[in-house]
Amino acid sequence: MYFESPEWFLLIPALLVSGLAWRRLQLFTPVRVLVIILLAVILSSPKKEMLQDHMDLWVLLDRSDSTEDLIDKGLPEWKSLLEDARPSKNDRLIFVDYASEISLNQPGTETASFTGKRNLTRTSLAIDHVLAIASEDRPSRVLVFSDGYSTEPVGEILAKLTKSSTPLDYRLIREQIENDFRVARIHMPERIQINEPFLLSVTVKGYRDGEVPVTIYRNDEPLQTSKVSLTNGVGKIEFSTRLNQPGAYQFSAKITPENDAYDGNNTLRRWIQVTSGPSILIATAYTNDPLAESLRKQGFHVIVEPKASALKVGQLAGMRAVIFNNVPAYEVPSEFLDALSFYVKEQGGGFLMVGGKKSFGSGGYFGSSVADLLPVSMELKNDHRKFVVAMSIVMDRSGSMGASVNGPGGKAVTKMQLAGSGAATAIDLLGSQDYIQVNAVDSETHIIIPPQKIGANKVALMQRARKVRSEGGGIFVYRGLEDAWDKLKKVKYGTRHIILFSDAADSEEPGNYKALLKKITSAGASVSVIGLGSKRDIDAKLLEDIAKHGNGRIFFAENALDIPKLFAQETVTVARSSFVEEAVGAQATGFWTEISPKPLDWLPSVDGYNLSYALPDTTTALVSKDEYTAPLVSFARRGLGRTAAISFPMGGEFSKKAREWPLYGDFSQTLNRWLMGNELPESLGMRYKVEGTQLKLDLFYDPEKLGEEFATHPPVIAMQDFESDEAVSQLTWKRMAPGHFSLTHDLVEGSVIRGAVQASDCVIPFGPLQIGNNTEWSFDTERVAELRSLSAQTGGRELTDLSEAWIRPASLHQADIRIPFLILLLLLILVDAYITRTGWQFPKLAPMASLLKSPHKLFPGKTTKTKSAAPALTKESSPASSPAKPTKIAEKADVPAKTEVDRRSRFDRAKKRR
Repeated sequence: MYFESPEWFLLIPALLVSGLAWRRLQLFTPVRVLVIILLAVILSSPKKEMLQDHMDLWVLLDRSDSTEDLIDKGLPEWKSLLEDARPSKNDRLIFVDYASEISLNQPGTETASFTGKRNLTRTSLAIDHVLAIASEDRPSRVLVFSDGYSTEPVGEILAKLTKSSTPLDYRLIREQIENDFRVARIHMPERIQINEPFLLSVTVKGYRDGEVPVTIYRNDEPLQTSKVSLTNGVGKIEFSTRLNQPGAYQFSAKITPENDAYDGNNTLRRWIQVTSGPSILIATAYTNDPLAESLRKQGFHVIVEPKASALKVGQLAGMRAVIFNNVPAYEVPSEFLDALSFYVKEQGGGFLMVGGKKSFGSGGYFGSSVADLLPVSMELKNDHRKFVVAMSIVMDRSGSMGASVNGPGGKAVTKMQLAGSGAATAIDLLGSQDYIQVNAVDSETHIIIPPQKIGANKVALMQRARKVRSEGGGIFVYRGLEDAWDKLKKVKYGTRHIILFSDAADSEEPGNYKALLKKITSAGASVSVIGLGSKRDIDAKLLEDIAKHGNGRIFFAENALDIPKLFAQETVTVARSSFVEEAVGAQATGFWTEISPKPLDWLPSVDGYNLSYALPDTTTALVSKDEYTAPLVSFARRGLGRTAAISFPMGGEFSKKAREWPLYGDFSQTLNRWLMGNELPESLGMRYKVEGTQLKLDLFYDPEKLGEEFATHPPVIAMQDFESDEAVSQLTWKRMAPGHFSLTHDLVEGSVIRGAVQASDCVIPFGPLQIGNNTEWSFDTERVAELRSLSAQTGGRELTDLSEAWIRPASLHQADIRIPFLILLLLLILVDAYITRTGWQFPKLAPMASLLKSPHKLFPGKTTKTKSAAPALTKESSPASSPAKPTKIAEKADVPAKTEVDRRSRFDRAKKRR
């Protein structure tokens, strides 16, 4: 026995000293002394170590896709065996279903069906969940029913199992699978230098030997097709390659075996990053871009992408800055435009837009995802409009438009509602002097808004456009275009334009559209197309051809939520063309010193420029000398990154004055060095690794240089999925040692993420990284070995006989033994109350000497016989002669009366004290 709070024993001397000071308390009576001692014992929390006589058995059931049927088949028998073997009612049996998610059942029950996601086997997460909710007062044991192929590492849970003294048992449940082949692994480095050769190896596994066809892809383009030979169920193919451009590249391997049991594990993907020092990516409309050549001469590593439509998000990896040089928004893939925001704001990249007829508002960037990155506003005032616009919108209202998608805030909206919202956005961007017409088309044309001047009816017209609903059927493309042109050709002035919105997978009855489009373009009008779907859809070629022959643009909305944005881009391109085609003087503002302390001798004038307006947080270094005083060179910070706008062309048409400027190279070099931000110090570095769906980041730093700063401002991480606009941030770092932070985070299987770590005043970007890929069907044998090792280290074992599942771990618990002392204390208090109430006293024992002198006290009722004779009676000693002297008998008779008085007196005093 031991005491948790032995300091309470100081109460004993304290109370006894109080008893000396206040004798009325009578604390030195035997009963009250015992009460004080027991009270101190109880307050000191006496404990005793005892063996547990009960246990909780946690049964984890793997409900993932690969084991679902096996669990359902064997569970009734397993439950019966475990129930029969349960030692007592104090032992609890608790079932937990798990896969990607955890589902806890009531003790002694199991669910008939599991409603969570089944695409992963997160054994480590399930064990961690059990340890978090298990009672600390009861010993536990964990029994896992699984095929052993966890999709995440399980070794990291060892520390928690050991700390809680919880053994882990397992029962492997497998179904013998024949004719199943899988891509087990793609082995290649995660990062290489440009032009560095590297070895790529693909491991294929199967349940029988033979040859399996395998194709290697790079960014979805086939590189090599061959056959891999399997010996003892394993085969490997290797080839060497190199990459001559920086960025991130996706390599994938796909096998096509015959009679394969599962095709979910036939493809595997990996990403590799190619670095070459600070690089700049330029998307340009010019064959020999003078800006790119100038930057190369200044020592920059420049990657030129002549086709904006070929831009890929992976190209952002390793780039310090991105430049759009007169490329229109409709040519840039929407996923690349969307990725730029995260690249600049979170990864600290730089972004520059250079002027031209296909740039800024004229290029359709108004309302796009990069509009808020730029330091200028592309929205034009109505009094700066040079032409009236007559626009006709032809909307597909066929049956496919009634399908729902998740809109903003998770609210379901139909594709037709998004198209109506896009038409309303187009109307909103037009001026009061412009004309508008809206038709909805299925197998015939339905006039929603007849041709009319917008005037003061903009709000009402926008509401009518939003009310279009899908009515079924298909869309007759020719009929829609013909009816729109019949009305539009009657407007004899301004810019006439048609926007056709149609399903790229369901556009019918094109008719002789080429002849119709020739009539439209011959009259000076144009046609652009917004296709719902992708370039791979069956009718995509038709829509592209309509835009081509209509002298317009083609947009594809793979994400239906992009429809309103595309309507806005096209409307601004047509209605608010903002390129000024005349020479204008230029004037410096003096704010160039915020970028460089060296003054710059600016060019005196430019041949033309894109009209825009500086935003409040923008610094403008050069403005036009015309009536607009528009920004020509401006820059700003956006999040962790930097952006700039050069509103005049630096290549091609309207760039003669700029190209003849002697400081052309110095200007571009200085501006781009500012865009690229700070260099990463040598005292900081990062390493990352992906295992299954788990990302692990390790940040290393010099504690002498950065330790004090990180103590108050720890590193911040941001991550984003390629297909998501939301960033994941504010994750918690663990300080592993001085100079070492670590972070582990679970992500969604199949996602491709990129991220950045902000440490001090620097940003370390990383990614793209592939998070798992058909992980549930990878059947990685290393995971089974990890489970076996984990079980052995915790004192568990593989269970073949379920009756052995109830072996209690040698677990001691600290039993609280205050109850018996408390009962004894209550009894003593009752005894003390009885004594006080009745005046009862403990009997006093006579001293031993007195007993020896008076044996009759020791043996009452017996007398001692003597041989001496009784003395003779005299006159003086006779009873009659001395009546006044009391006899001993009389004296003894007086004693009880006196004792009764004393007892009554003590009783009265006790009543007064109460």
